[in-house]
Amino acid sequence: MGWEQGIVLSMLVGIVFCLLATRIKPAYLFAGAAFIGFQCGLIDLVALAGNFTNSSLLTLVLLILVSIALEKTRLVSWVGKQISHGGQSSVIAKLGLSTAFLSSFTNNTAVVVSLIGAIKRNQRHAPSRLLIPLSYTAILGGTLTLIGTSTNLIINSFVEDAGLPSLGFFAPTAIGLAVLVVGLAILIPLSYLLPVYDDQVQDELSYFLEARVKANSALVGKTVAENGLRALRRLFLAEIIRDGQQFAPVCPDTRIEAGDILLFCGDIESVATLQEIEGVEFFGQHHMNGQSMVEAIVSHSAGIRGSTLKDVRFREHFDAVVVAIRRGHERLAGGLGNIELHAGDTLVVVPGKTFYEKKQQLNREFVLVNGLDSSAKLDSKKSCWVLLGFASVIGAALIGVLPIIKGLALYLVGLIALGVISFAELRRRFPIDIIVIVGSALSLAQLMISSGLSARMGALLISGFESEGMYGALIAVYLLTLVLTELVTNNAAAALAFPIAYSLALSYGVDPMPFIMAILFGASASFISPYGYQTNLLVYSVGNYKLTDYLRVGLPISCVYSAVVLVLIPYLFPFT
Repeated sequence: MGWEQGIVLSMLVGIVFCLLATRIKPAYLFAGAAFIGFQCGLIDLVALAGNFTNSSLLTLVLLILVSIALEKTRLVSWVGKQISHGGQSSVIAKLGLSTAFLSSFTNNTAVVVSLIGAIKRNQRHAPSRLLIPLSYTAILGGTLTLIGTSTNLIINSFVEDAGLPSLGFFAPTAIGLAVLVVGLAILIPLSYLLPVYDDQVQDELSYFLEARVKANSALVGKTVAENGLRALRRLFLAEIIRDGQQFAPVCPDTRIEAGDILLFCGDIESVATLQEIEGVEFFGQHHMNGQSMVEAIVSHSAGIRGSTLKDVRFREHFDAVVVAIRRGHERLAGGLGNIELHAGDTLVVVPGKTFYEKKQQLNREFVLVNGLDSSAKLDSKKSCWVLLGFASVIGAALIGVLPIIKGLALYLVGLIALGVISFAELRRRFPIDIIVIVGSALSLAQLMISSGLSARMGALLISGFESEGMYGALIAVYLLTLVLTELVTNNAAAALAFPIAYSLALSYGVDPMPFIMAILFGASASFISPYGYQTNLLVYSVGNYKLTDYLRVGLPISCVYSAVVLVLIPYLFPFT
């Protein structure tokens, strides 16, 4: 083994060890390996820089950024409503198909982030029965198209870098549909094995919100119980104000009348919940249309202390509207606009265009102004335009009118120009870690191939599976990728396995596509660990899961998924 191979092998061993045994971020590890390769003269500056501007990587970045706008559309609210009707089996079927469809055309991690809130707010089913199915169907949906998951685009980066033709948009679709159908069929009965962890803890519902019943509302004439206002998850109806008269506590048989002011206690997700209740208009709703919400804490020296929102004319003074107030765990009373502000009160604010320009006023009145991950939903008209624009970009790319990278760039510029996405949101969501990992992983893959290390490792695999032939080697590549995915995350697994698989194909003198597909589906086969795939990690803490919950449901799905993939790959992608 030459010194070059020794250095690259040492870097690989170091990366895998650190990913398994330490908490060092993968971005640091891959960046460190690329830096060592550059300093040792194994890769030049032009090649290194080129890996960070790879077209598939730039497409992935643009997809993640435009997904900020897609998360704000009413489509997510519509999907959320579908899980409020029917039994658990039908709900998981509807949720699974919706999630898989959304995940096939936009990044599946963004889809899960968008739907977690809707699942937590659903009134019929414990979130812990739905969140793992959400993650698994997002993973399955991500395998349907080239842009469904970051892993697919990363693998396409390796394919292009190796001088092979780019993967087609629907290259993985046939196998992806098969694993989706089979996976969903066994996921539905397995979901009944998941525990019921209900996170509805009333003591934590410390935000105070206000909504007014519209004159034509379907809520009018029905009782609180009949309207389901007593069963809202993490949102508690604390008080009703009618013609200046207060009704507190609210009885389930109290009838709702037009013009009633409903006062709720809830968490930050409650703003989205109120937006989904038809027939009510919450405080400040007229000024909300897709903006990111801001949390502001009233200062001890603030001039607004001791005054109400109406007295200080908050909207005119700050170009912002308050939609919720929190004062520790104290339950507030009276209309939102009539609450006397105290030092330490936390206000959830929807900023206008000039809000951030009033820095002097903000610094004087508030101790801290933080951006929140939650955003106001776009209205129906704007939602339609956003979705239509995205569909047009995908359609233009499919028929060859406009490359997807150019279409997404134009689309993103349009979203910024129309105010759907702000620069603050772009800064907060810019995927710097993904850029570092992918660019560095491309460099590492080049080093494995150019140094001959991948060919040497491929030769070892060939000798180990000599009796089984090419199909045995294919199974070995798939299982290697699957194990790496469960241990060191999907993107890292793809980066480590691709050079080996490519060298195997060259050694056998066969079409590399079967091996590429083995990596593509193996890297998405993370069902038995919460750490291997980002969507699994996202729902892990939200659903209060244990590792055994993933094993109980994920192990059967992983076995069936693998069987379907390994049967279909040689059939749909022959070796010759």
